Amino acid sequence: MTGTAPLNRRLSVAPMMDWTDRHCRYFLRLISRHTLLYTEMVTSGALIHGDRERFLQYNETEHPVALQIGGSNPTDLAQCSRYAEEWGYDEVNLNVGCPSDRVQNGGIGACLMKKPALVADCIKAMQDSVSIPVTVKHRIGVNGRESWDNLVDFVGQIADTGCKTFVVHARIAILEGLSPKENRDIPPLKYDWAYKLKQTFPELEIILNGGVTTLDQTEQHLKHLDGVMIGREAYNNPWVLAEADQRIFGQENHSFSRHDVVEKMIPYVQQHIDSHEKHSLNHISRHMLGLFNGMLGARRFRRLLSENAHRPDAVAELLREASVFCLPPETGTMV
Repeated sequence: MTGTAPLNRRLSVAPMMDWTDRHCRYFLRLISRHTLLYTEMVTSGALIHGDRERFLQYNETEHPVALQIGGSNPTDLAQCSRYAEEWGYDEVNLNVGCPSDRVQNGGIGACLMKKPALVADCIKAMQDSVSIPVTVKHRIGVNGRESWDNLVDFVGQIADTGCKTFVVHARIAILEGLSPKENRDIPPLKYDWAYKLKQTFPELEIILNGGVTTLDQTEQHLKHLDGVMIGREAYNNPWVLAEADQRIFGQENHSFSRHDVVEKMIPYVQQHIDSHEKHSLNHISRHMLGLFNGMLGARRFRRLLSENAHRPDAVAELLREASVFCLPPETGTMV
């Protein structure tokens, strides 16, 4: 359940469409107990008019967990924020960074950076409707509004609502001509802008997103900023989070192995396979394919799951069978 202590955002895993669903978050929580996890972005329309339970359900062990919403109507966003609070989420976050055509056509995501006054109205409506933190995730600009002064104006208008936490993807978004994937790689990263933003607004909590792949990098950024958000690397190589509790959050070292994570996933997976939802193993195991990256046998682990997990008769035990190929490096045994 949500708690009264302030959220520790020193490290978080980014909201990623088709990736950070509840099964992915349960899996990542077994690797790091303290990293803040985000849902996939859910549009306000989907929450209000769609299958709300499907979008909002999660396992209690996922805490701390934040709901990210895409929208531009203050009234709708206020309603969705109330859903987030009612369901026990620790934070609700407004997406002002997604550059996809589909999102743009709905007047939401990164194109909202051109309308800071509207974003401020949305954030204010969300804050007025709930007691949990309301945060915003945004780019450092969009084409046509990409100057330092534009960024300061955007953050300043939002901060005037009382919003204290800004997750800054340190790239601009090109709204025409680049795909969402290209927008994650082609516009250059400007970490210095994020640093300067913290210097300009020292009272705000500034979280950096974009291009971070290691805890070493995270620790360097934390010398200048309040937090770091890791995206694709945390999904493709989830073991990057294994030392996060100790190194980033200062917790006592909790020794465990990747095989321990597999063993803890097996009853969770089998429960969902046996449930009325009729999940196949692949619905969950697809999030685990990168667990053994860098270890001998990782390719065989991925192949066995990729070729068999979609079968209707596949059971959770297949995870254990696949992980047998991946022996700890200290054994010196080739697989």
